[in-house]
This record gives sequence, structure tokens and C-alpha cells, in this order.
Amino acid sequence: MSHTWSAKDQKNTSQPGAVGQKRPRNDTGNKVTVVLGAQWGDEGKGKVVDLLATEADVVCRCQGGNNAGHTVVVDGKEYDFHLLPSGIINPKSISLIGNGVVIHLPGLFEEGDKNDKKGLKGWEKRLIVSDRAHLVFDFHQVVDGLQESERQAQEGKNIGTTKKGIGPAYSSKASRTGLRVCDLLGDFKDFSTRFKNLVHHYQSMYPSLEVDIEDQLKKLKEYAERLRPMVRDGVYYMNEALHGPPKKILVEGANAALLDIDFGTYPFVTSSNCTVGGACTGLGIPPLNIGDVFGVAKAYTTRVGIGAFPTEQLNAVGELLQTRGHEVGVTTGRKRRCGWLDLVIVRYAHMINGFTAIALTKLDILDVLDEIKVGVAYKLNGKRIPHFPANMDVLHKVEVEYETLPGWKTDTSAARKWNDLPAKAQNYIRFIENHIGVPIKWVGVGKSRECMIQMF
Repeated sequence: MSHTWSAKDQKNTSQPGAVGQKRPRNDTGNKVTVVLGAQWGDEGKGKVVDLLATEADVVCRCQGGNNAGHTVVVDGKEYDFHLLPSGIINPKSISLIGNGVVIHLPGLFEEGDKNDKKGLKGWEKRLIVSDRAHLVFDFHQVVDGLQESERQAQEGKNIGTTKKGIGPAYSSKASRTGLRVCDLLGDFKDFSTRFKNLVHHYQSMYPSLEVDIEDQLKKLKEYAERLRPMVRDGVYYMNEALHGPPKKILVEGANAALLDIDFGTYPFVTSSNCTVGGACTGLGIPPLNIGDVFGVAKAYTTRVGIGAFPTEQLNAVGELLQTRGHEVGVTTGRKRRCGWLDLVIVRYAHMINGFTAIALTKLDILDVLDEIKVGVAYKLNGKRIPHFPANMDVLHKVEVEYETLPGWKTDTSAARKWNDLPAKAQNYIRFIENHIGVPIKWVGVGKSRECMIQMF
């Protein structure tokens, strides 16, 4: 509850701590739980969020756009989310798309309507969109593809973006030419002028870019009216949620630590901060209100697109993980590259995020292996290095030091509690826990909600 100041509060202000002086209460408000990816994405964050969202009052997205993908399975139904927070499944909670997210309106409504057909009713009434969120336009998506083609032609390699226009939209935001939700819902004449200027700016850089401006504006005007009832001042809404009655507030990160624009394997990264700082800047949450930070890691490692991947297995093991794990990108449909669990990157993700606990997913994929390797350190020129290299050329050269553990050769998919797991699987989990120095709170052994074993 907020403190109401009165004239009496002004007494003795010249002497801090003087007798009779009233202090504002140090009431930090509700704590926020944050769920973040600890590898290169696709760790199964949706499952952890889905577990926690069943009791959450507010579930928020803080960064990224529809380049992210969460699959959530409830009662045998599979829902795919790209922009919508996965908490939208819970009819009792509010879902908030924060100011740090970039929103492609056609994508948002298409996603909502598709899930509506699967039985997700009333989602529009449970969704709040921050008026400060930036918009992704169709031409941003075209530009994304053009930029990838240009990189391929010039450098012989691209970044491997999802071509969803995320990078160009964040570029518009950073160059202060972007357009936000509040602009779309404001004076449409002014919005139209700025939209045309933005199109012309991109056309001057990419002469082949064709945009039917009038048609786009017509569609955007229609989207604006559908969006209007959902739009709120996100900062004010979050502040009320933090300092009102007790509430369970959950933030679901998109992408993951190693894809963070500052801390990831640059330039093969996304365009936003998908580490814990993004929760503060993407929603207007003071650091004081951050509570538990849960990191999600697979029991092995995967990566979509190109970039360094020290523990990648370009062999039968990699193929087995890819096939058994159904490792195909939700957003792109691309096969994911697979390798052994890399604890160097999970420890690095912990350094940045300060995880209070870890969810280890897809343990069951390892059920058939005779032995399992775990990357525990990197060596450069034969010497262990204590840090995670910033330079990609260096990361390509590191040699991984592995520990080999015996496989359990037992089907774990029916396990529902710790004691159901074979001793060798328990040893694998404890080994990971000890190396990262963070407790493992959940272990995932399957696709659905029930397949998450809670440890404490």
C-alpha cells in the first residue's frame, strides 16, 4: 500500500531521522517471478510458465516478438504461442504484452484466432497491450529477408533470423523512427505521415522494396480498432499490480541468455535483452520487485541457425537427439542443431541472471544412451579458460573438456516424482546441480504439464 503524505510529514526534514519525523514505509510491493532460457532458446520455457501460470494473476511478456515460440500442451491439446503470453490459457489470469515487446498486429490476431479455434475462448478480454510497445510492420519483415540475402551475398553467411522483422523493428526503435501502439491509436493522420516517412526511409536503402502504403494504412486502421480495448498504460498498470493487493506476477522470457543482444554469441543473437534486465526495462519493473528467477535448460543443448556451438555433435548422437527430441523450431520449422549439455554456457547464464533455481527439461530424451557426456570447461591452447569468450572466432577454437557419466537405459517418461527416477538419472541431475551451484527445482520427462517432476 502506498503512503499518503500529510503536512505532518514535512516536520524536521532538515534533520534526517529526527524524533517525530515520519518516514515513508519501505514497502517494496509484490515480487515478480521471472522464467528465462539458460541456453540458446527452445529449452521448454513454455512448460515451466504453464505450470506457474495456473496460479498466476498476471503473466507478462517483456521482450522479443513473434520470433519466439512456446508450445504448451493442455489436456492433449497443443497450443503454439509466438506473441501471446502462454498464461493466456488460464481463464483467471491477465496476460500483458509489455513495452519491450515488438508487435506484428496481423501475427497477433492470426495467432489468437488460430488458438481460438482450438478452444482458447475469450483471450481478447484477458489480454492487455502496453501503449509504449513498438510495432512491427509487414515491410519490416520484407527488409529482414533482404538484409539476410545481402549478408549472404557479401559475407557468404547470414545470421539465421526468423525473418519476422524483429531486427528491423528494433532498429527503427533505436534510431527513433519507430511507431508505437500509442501512435497508432492517436491521431491517425499524424501516424500515416510518419508511417510513409518510415517506408520511404527503407526504400531509399532497399530500392527493390515495394509497399502498398494506402493498403497497409487501411489494414492498420482496422487493426487499431480491434486492438483499442486491450491497450493500457503499461507502466501504470504494472505499478498498480505491484503495489496493490497481493498478486502472483509472472514474467516469461522469450529467446534465451545466449541469444541476448549484449551477452549472447554476437552477432548470431536476437535484437533484445532476453536476460533478467529485460524484465525490468520491458515492463517498467524496479529491480527491487524481482523475486525468483528460474532458468530453464535442456538436459542436452540445441541451437537453431548458425553461430558457434562448442558441444555440437555432428554424428549419430546429434542425430539421435534431434530425432528423439523432435528438435524442429516452432517458429521457423528449421531442424535444430544438437549436442551434449554445455555447463559452461549454463554457468555463464547464471552469472548474468542470478538464477534462484533451474528447470531441467527433456531428460527422457537421454533414456536410450549408454553413456552421456557433459561439457564442464573450455580450453584454449590446452589451458582452461575461466570465462565465456565474447569473440566468436575464439569460441569456434575452444576445446570442450567433458565428463562422461553412465546412461540409465530406462524409460523415465512415466516418472512423476524424484524416487521414480533411476539412480543414474538422479546422479546426472545432481552432477549438473553441483556444477552450476543452483538447485534444480523441476525435471521434465515429457511434453505435457504432468511430466514436470517438482523436487521442492
